[in-house]
Amino acid sequence: MIRVNDHNQLPLFDPWEFLSPRRRKMLDQSWAGLFQKEILRSLPIGLVKPYFSRVTGRPTKELYTMLGVQLLQQAHDLTDKEAVYQLAFNIQWHYALNITEESDSAKYLSLKTLWTFRQIMSENGLETSIFNEITDKLSQVFHVDTDNQRIDSVHIKSNMRRLGRISIFTTCIHKFLVNLKRGYAGHFAEISDDVIGKYISEKALSCFSMVKPSESAKTLANVSTDLYDLIEQFKGCPDVKSMYSYKQLERVLKDQCNLKTDSDGQKVELKKPKEIPSDSLQNPSDPDASYSGHKGQGYHVQVLETFTETGDKDEKDQTLNLITHVDVETACKSDANALIPAMESIKSRNLLPKEIQADTLYGSDENHQTAKSEGVDLVSPTMGSTKKEGLNLSDFELLENGQVERCPQGHSPVVRKQKKGRITQGFSLDTCCCCLRLNDCPVKPGKTHYYLRYTMKSARITKRRAYEQTDEFKERYRWRAGVEATMSEYDRRTGVKQLRFRGIKAVRFAAVLKAIGVNIFRATAVRKAACCV
Repeated sequence: MIRVNDHNQLPLFDPWEFLSPRRRKMLDQSWAGLFQKEILRSLPIGLVKPYFSRVTGRPTKELYTMLGVQLLQQAHDLTDKEAVYQLAFNIQWHYALNITEESDSAKYLSLKTLWTFRQIMSENGLETSIFNEITDKLSQVFHVDTDNQRIDSVHIKSNMRRLGRISIFTTCIHKFLVNLKRGYAGHFAEISDDVIGKYISEKALSCFSMVKPSESAKTLANVSTDLYDLIEQFKGCPDVKSMYSYKQLERVLKDQCNLKTDSDGQKVELKKPKEIPSDSLQNPSDPDASYSGHKGQGYHVQVLETFTETGDKDEKDQTLNLITHVDVETACKSDANALIPAMESIKSRNLLPKEIQADTLYGSDENHQTAKSEGVDLVSPTMGSTKKEGLNLSDFELLENGQVERCPQGHSPVVRKQKKGRITQGFSLDTCCCCLRLNDCPVKPGKTHYYLRYTMKSARITKRRAYEQTDEFKERYRWRAGVEATMSEYDRRTGVKQLRFRGIKAVRFAAVLKAIGVNIFRATAVRKAACCV
């Protein structure tokens, strides 16, 4: 049965009158006061009601309380036991969640109930809807200006151990053998005693962690052969093939090895480290984690926030920089593909800005064009660099339509053609033949003219590079650096860079709720600063 308290109904008597005026004022000015007055009633309990019966079963814990506990646990970076204790004894939590009873049903929570509720939320992706509801509410209450926003990503790690190549092979084999013994004892008996002795016991498995560097290549060859033999042994058995641990064996073989056929049959050949894909299995305990060549194993969190261009400290303290979008993706994904989904997310909530600032990876020409079509000015440096030797397109003066106005020597083209995004500019033969910089110039001789050929994309990039050298661009772009402080606060307050969870669903659940916590703490500081004026 579903249990929900009506927090819109005011009590006849103030349940918090036992607090002294100063203590009550401290609570009101803290995050707890903001949570109770602005956020608690905005929690979307309708999202979790379908997972419980309205007529049968024991009464659920009060749904507003359960949603609030999940949010506050991640915001304060607490373990499950710490969260249970805070709910039981912390008056700030009671005030934030508007819990006025002293009964166990109101203030006591078992670990099993906490886990069950978290699984319901993470498996069904409810954290995104909660983030949107609370963010939109704070945006309205604090009249947040969303015209200027900036985006960046932060690398985070799940609760998994870093494994080398040998450990990935041996751990997957061990996991498969253990599961096979539990589920299909008859098939387990078919495996040779040599393989069982090497991989089934934890003590035998630990020997692989003590392999000398000089013997690592030989050991890798042996364990890869054992893994391949197990796959071949059971590839004709449908029951074993349907096992999740068997599919992990196949994934590791595909990621780490090549199969070659010779006179003796198929042979396993290990891939070179550079040939292993970045989305390869990093640890069997977290199959969703991938690898970034720049930052290592784990995930990326994309964060989009508002900002205000002001140098006045008092005005800055009273302005709320609100995180408007959070998304979690595997570490192998590029930031270049994250901007458009972020824009689509905030557009659906009427938070689309006039300007977005981002670093170089987000600044592809495709992203610029897409943002422009949505009426958004993307301020981001251009990737790559121009050739330093000789002349290039950036040395020519370009018009708004991408065509050349004058060459570096001050001459205008006599022929202009444009077709399907390609531009051709023809210069006089007599002018170019006498030019002292002809050998350095990118123009090519033709029958009647010297031609400069390029694309509209090249013209756009050239104009962007020229604009990036101006003082106007440098003054605008300096506000992007503020997002680094947000990433620091995100980690310092909520511990997002080292999570207690594994799997992309659980990681996304924690990262999104932690971002809500950052918004709440920031809103509390802004409200307190406004009261002190």
